[in-house]
Amino acid sequence: MLINRRKFITLGSLATGTMMLPKFLKAFEKTGAGMSEAKVLVVIQFSGGNDGLNTIIPVRNDIYYRERPLLAIAKDKALSLDSEAGLHPSLTHLKTLYDEGNLAVLNNVGYPNPDRSHFRSMDIWQTASNSDEYLNSGWLGRYLDAQCAGCSKPTQVLEMDDMLSLALSGDQMKAIALRDPKRLYDTSQDPFFKEILEAGSRQQTEDPASYLYKVMSETLSGADYIFQQSKLRPSVTDYPNSEIGKNLKTIASLISSDINTRVYYISLGSFDTHVGQQAKQEKLFNDLNDAIKPFTDDLKANHRFEDVLIMSFSEFGRRVAENGSGGTDHGTANNMFLISGGLKNKGILNEMPDLSNLTDGDLNQHIDFKRVYATVLKKWLQADDNKILGKQYEYLNFI
Repeated sequence: MLINRRKFITLGSLATGTMMLPKFLKAFEKTGAGMSEAKVLVVIQFSGGNDGLNTIIPVRNDIYYRERPLLAIAKDKALSLDSEAGLHPSLTHLKTLYDEGNLAVLNNVGYPNPDRSHFRSMDIWQTASNSDEYLNSGWLGRYLDAQCAGCSKPTQVLEMDDMLSLALSGDQMKAIALRDPKRLYDTSQDPFFKEILEAGSRQQTEDPASYLYKVMSETLSGADYIFQQSKLRPSVTDYPNSEIGKNLKTIASLISSDINTRVYYISLGSFDTHVGQQAKQEKLFNDLNDAIKPFTDDLKANHRFEDVLIMSFSEFGRRVAENGSGGTDHGTANNMFLISGGLKNKGILNEMPDLSNLTDGDLNQHIDFKRVYATVLKKWLQADDNKILGKQYEYLNFI
């Protein structure tokens, strides 16, 4: 059968977008996952290097105001967290979560010998490697590998995107990337794909194209399953029409269903604010704030807030001093948000950044981010963190 170029590209996009849907998903079509009591992790990646100092604001630090005469957020504008720290004024719902005891903040998170390249630093965070180490698999991909070794109901990981991030690519298995369950399902119903599969069944097993046909078959099977699960308990809560709003609404519906999904991954950005930082960060934080509120409201209404952990990260922070273009340049250590009804420790969990003790104008890291990953893997997802990360890290106590 001849395939025209446009349809072949469509075929390739569907297969690539789902990044080799694992075989086990096909089996889920006939069996309920029964995951209503399982812990769930939602990772929000602040792509581009979010400015942590204007996120968790050191409102009593004179150095902060001296180094940022134009960008510093005034104490009376910041949302007060405690006597030393305030929150960016756009994050009003996160302030409510903080007051409820459902938000924690980790400061000074990074890794030794930091890299200020977006691509390299993001690879380090996504693979959980050392700065001088190069890995081809992501930490959540290796989690998927470990959980799915010989299991009858293996764990599923979803990314709300068209392409899969390195973080979710394992050595044996890949997670699933999709924007919208219905869109993936509608695409999979095109009669053209049935013709593709019929042609594939006649291919020789050693034919290189047979692998693509195999991936497509599993993708089409999985598309139907994901879509059917997404319809079981659709969210009736109003979400903003932003990308993060639509993504979190989809995730809320899936969490409320019986889909066997333990990890969801989304991105927000870009936070690369070399120029005009104030307006850019404010816009992104407004989008985040407006989407987090209905999402946590949904989780509470469905009695799942205690079972869901939302974790944010960015590949690096920004430099302490503002630049001459109304922005900040690439830095090092940063803060992380942890949101859940199941936190054991709340509030600001460690010391604020020491602005009087910098390295080349940048903050020093005190918590290796891999300790955060180890804690989440072991205490939240009940996984073998040592095997997944390749080393034993000291756990933290936020969960």
